[in-house]
Amino acid sequence: MSVKDRIRLGVGLVLTLALVVPLGWMWWDSRLPGTYSVMDMGEPVYGGGPAGGHDHHVAAGSKQATSVVDLDTEATGEPDVAVDLTAREGTVTLASGRKVQGYSLNDTTPGPTIEATVGDLVEVRVRNESVDGGIALHWHGVDVPNAQDGVAGVTQDAVDVGEEFTYRWVAPDAGTYWYHSHQLSHEQVSGGLYGAVLIHPQQREPGVRDVLVQTHVYDGQPTIDGERGFKHVAARVGERLRVRVVNTDNGPQNLWASVPFLVRAVDGFDVNAPTPVTDRTVEIPAGGRVDLEVRVPADGESVRMAMQGEVGVTLGPEAEDAPQVRQPDDGLDLLGYGSPADVGFDLDRADRKFEYSVGKRPGFLDGKPGLWWTVNGKLYEDMPMFVIREGDVVRVRISNHSGEAHPMHLHGHHAVVLSRDGKKAPGSPWWFDSLEVQDGETFDVAFLADNPGVWMDHCHNLRHAREGLVTHLMYEGVTTPFRVGDDSGNTPE
Repeated sequence: MSVKDRIRLGVGLVLTLALVVPLGWMWWDSRLPGTYSVMDMGEPVYGGGPAGGHDHHVAAGSKQATSVVDLDTEATGEPDVAVDLTAREGTVTLASGRKVQGYSLNDTTPGPTIEATVGDLVEVRVRNESVDGGIALHWHGVDVPNAQDGVAGVTQDAVDVGEEFTYRWVAPDAGTYWYHSHQLSHEQVSGGLYGAVLIHPQQREPGVRDVLVQTHVYDGQPTIDGERGFKHVAARVGERLRVRVVNTDNGPQNLWASVPFLVRAVDGFDVNAPTPVTDRTVEIPAGGRVDLEVRVPADGESVRMAMQGEVGVTLGPEAEDAPQVRQPDDGLDLLGYGSPADVGFDLDRADRKFEYSVGKRPGFLDGKPGLWWTVNGKLYEDMPMFVIREGDVVRVRISNHSGEAHPMHLHGHHAVVLSRDGKKAPGSPWWFDSLEVQDGETFDVAFLADNPGVWMDHCHNLRHAREGLVTHLMYEGVTTPFRVGDDSGNTPE
């Protein structure tokens, strides 16, 4: 071999090592432990607030730590609402008669609707009969104490086959909510392990009837409460109906109607002074809920409420009397809908300010190469963990430059939209727990830190959560004894 050939070989080896060694280190560094605590994920960020003299990585047994298991329902005695649920995996028969492979609760999907009144003590005993991956039930949008949040590996261990778990919480706020698995969520929720929660006010509104509608895609086929096409709800002429729509899918649902309607509530919280909406669609993010009020026309013509995928509901004397209605070109902008009202805390004061910037870049996730989601430029599990104190007013700027939309969901709290792309919100307070953030959009939101715990903050396109778009909101001094990771049996997504 000549001197030139040896030089070329040496240069080639150096260049190869310069490429392979960093990639090998990145691969090795990205591998997740078999079991680990979410308390050890990423780096704490404090949003300009005090760090309290120590970071959030506080030992579970230390005197200064409060465990999530201690942040529990104080109520004792007999429940006002008691529900038994049995989870099964296998063949499920939908309301349409179609059989699918998936999951059920009490042999149905959607599972039984849980109804309560504000202040009721709700007790739900869940038994896992045959779901091999284990289960945990999360009360989506219901701001329960942290111990009841139902997130495997964060607030409890997954419930294995043959085991059961009892949830107890006091119904906090009237509204439309839902429950679903938060263990192997991308698979179990899509497969049908979910149901609705309806919390009534102590004084119900007279003259209005509730109609609950749950949208879900089973094996690529859109359904309403498990039925194909349009589901008919018999209603009298002139009757007022509050249609409570729950979007249980991974993507947004657009909704429109053949008559003017009112948007009465978003994510369980009433809109202040809603006005009639005509020729507009209403977008419901993945995980979100919207309550629409319609009145059956005096001429007896039924109302058609349509959604994407050629599904929806008809409401009135006869289904065939409901007119066809095309999808409007424009959507309703909730930023300016309704009238302003007090939100209960000072929006001009912020104890913490955080950036939550969603992106995408190449890298390794648990040893797998690909294009993965990032928060503030960091890949899972190195994403920032947002640390706050009870009583803080917290502002978050959520921006998205990832190339796809993300329905962002914060557990345990409702936040209010302050602005979108710099435009301030002039309408009713837009409270949410599930917010669709389009690519290129920026939202400024705020919430009051009034529910201590360790809370997931993630994308509710559950495939995105599986791909690492998950971070946490940490209250200072709170820790969890539970573990995640393949060896733990807990995979919350």
